[in-house]
Amino acid sequence: MEEKALTNNVMMIRPHNFGFNEQTAKTNRFQKKTNSSVNLQALKEFNSAVETLRMNGINVFVFDDLKEVDTPDSIFPNNWISFHPDGTAVVYPMLALNRRNERRADIIQSLSMLYGFSCSRVIDLTYYENKNKFLEGTGSLVLDRDNKIAYACISERTNEEVLNKFCSEMKYKPVKFHAFDETGFPIYHTNVMMALGEKFAMVCLDSIKDEDERNAVVSAINGSGKTLIELTFKQILDFAGNALELLDSSGNKKLVISKKALSSLSKEQKAEIEKYCDIISIDVSTIEECGGGSIRCMLAEIFLPQKKGIKTTAKSPFKKGRLKLR
Repeated sequence: MEEKALTNNVMMIRPHNFGFNEQTAKTNRFQKKTNSSVNLQALKEFNSAVETLRMNGINVFVFDDLKEVDTPDSIFPNNWISFHPDGTAVVYPMLALNRRNERRADIIQSLSMLYGFSCSRVIDLTYYENKNKFLEGTGSLVLDRDNKIAYACISERTNEEVLNKFCSEMKYKPVKFHAFDETGFPIYHTNVMMALGEKFAMVCLDSIKDEDERNAVVSAINGSGKTLIELTFKQILDFAGNALELLDSSGNKKLVISKKALSSLSKEQKAEIEKYCDIISIDVSTIEECGGGSIRCMLAEIFLPQKKGIKTTAKSPFKKGRLKLR
């Protein structure tokens, strides 16, 4: 099935235990530890983000995290699951032990039974955790769904073998590379240094040190007909690479980006983006600082087909529980 490039539907997880995750800090230099409790402020930012997206015509399906489980990063669901137009959900292996607690079967079931999405197949890649090999969803993968290209920055959280398995299962062509911040430290996720719109790509090419790898990325972007907008090291530190293009209810294109990220862009960069879409700016500064991820990480796109004649209900009939597929 041909994939749509953009969707009007996203899933978000309302956090109840958000905070600095010691288990991810070793690989994520974007995180900053704070001595104060940030959960209430993160919750305010989350609720404001949901309201802003809905006001802009985006369908947001919100699920509450489980209060009794240690899941400081549950606000970033795109790392454990992705949804595809052929009815496939892919569940991913994650490096941090406490992040594995985020995976929940009841969410997949509720999307199907309550909201009318058709999920006919689940590809479970979590067995790679037993091999200490990881691929953290659309954090590790920046997907050009139109052209079936999977861009991936190889790191401790993005393993080449698991990437190849995803591409084999989903019929994507991998474009692999290594990326580093200005100090030479490996960048942990592809989606903090690269964002794809339907007609443009925002990339920090300077972070790709290997000339052949950099040329391969540029060639793939140019070959797909996208305009290349280069980002600086400073801009990706401000999360300019962590943006997502969506559709509103009228089919208009919207780039969702954080307030901090937008302020880092030049006038010329903003003008180039606005040739293709409107910009929605959302303040998630606490989430960015403490969690090391921005607004794109908070959005799991839903490309699943929808059933006809399904009525939604207010309450889920499913017991909340962790995903156990194997």
